Amino acid sequence: MDKNRLRSVMVLFGDTSETLANYLGISQSAFSKKINEKSTAGFTQPEIMRIKEKYSLSGEDIDHIFFGSTVS
Repeated sequence: MDKNRLRSVMVLFGDTSETLANYLGISQSAFSKKINEKSTAGFTQPEIMRIKEKYSLSGEDIDHIFFGSTVS
């Protein structure tokens, strides 16, 4: 997951972790765990679809944010 890319999209739209968590119907704690990959569940498919719709992201954007490989 590319959390920096998701955060940059959030900033572009004036959102915070709190506003996006509220939009998704999850707690800030759950959102933080998901974006920081501390949760084994990660973002659910419905949550990813809601994020895609909220920010008008392309399928490619979603692939890069949620499914792209990261290099350490």
